[in-house]
Amino acid sequence: MSEKLIEFKNVTMFYNDPEEAEAGENIAPALTDVSFSVEKGEFVAVLGHNGSGKSTLAKLCNAIYEPSSGTVSVKGIIADDDEKADEVRRIVGMVFQNPDNQIVATIVEDDVAFGPENLGVEPKEIRRRVDEALKAVNMYDHRHREPHKLSGGQKQRVAIAGVLAMQTECIVLDEPTAMLDPMGREEVMQTVHRMNKEMGITVVLITHFMDEAVKADRVVIMSGGRIVMQGKPREVFSKVEELRSYGLDVPQSTELCRNLGFGDGVLNVDECVELIAEKLGGAR
Repeated sequence: MSEKLIEFKNVTMFYNDPEEAEAGENIAPALTDVSFSVEKGEFVAVLGHNGSGKSTLAKLCNAIYEPSSGTVSVKGIIADDDEKADEVRRIVGMVFQNPDNQIVATIVEDDVAFGPENLGVEPKEIRRRVDEALKAVNMYDHRHREPHKLSGGQKQRVAIAGVLAMQTECIVLDEPTAMLDPMGREEVMQTVHRMNKEMGITVVLITHFMDEAVKADRVVIMSGGRIVMQGKPREVFSKVEELRSYGLDVPQSTELCRNLGFGDGVLNVDECVELIAEKLGGAR
């Protein structure tokens, strides 16, 4: 039986006081009446153009923001005070776009230890958690290095290790590869998929890269502060014209096979190659 880890109920979010609208200010909400849930162990990818509300949704998951109306609950906890917000953050960790903004120490292993230390975890347990987290993201051999000497992808993996060391059940990643080169992107996404599939950690990935979303369990499309589409990747990415109406593209493999007249159901390079080979073989 599925278990809801995060649940939004009729959430609206203003960044300014909506009462200012009475004084003639035209304030649009960042989110409008959003109802949304994430099940334990699920991998959800959230897509949308700039200003669609996807980063606001991410920060509400982690109690960085409080909704203006409606409720956000994490394992039934509503973060309506500082103590409950801390409880939520022990369940849901957050990784941001720029890894430099998350690194606080001058040595990799000290940075990963920062979160557990703040939670009051005993030193021996911190040591165990730090080692396990760094091994999980393939950064254990770099534990004594200075973070500023690492590549962007390595820094982001250290940031992920810091969340793992806090033993959160869910990680929300807000465009974690946006500032990385293709190699760094691949390193980080391999790490994220391994956490989800092998460690059972729930993942909410905010991204604008279509190719990162195709391996998710569910894809959520946002536009104008609302959820406008959601479903399995193959289902969502087959609706090419609807996606374009929201200012989004489709994965390159989907686009290529569509332009060749082979349909809209292809998601990745392997499927694209297989379909092209099948079509060419049938044409002989």
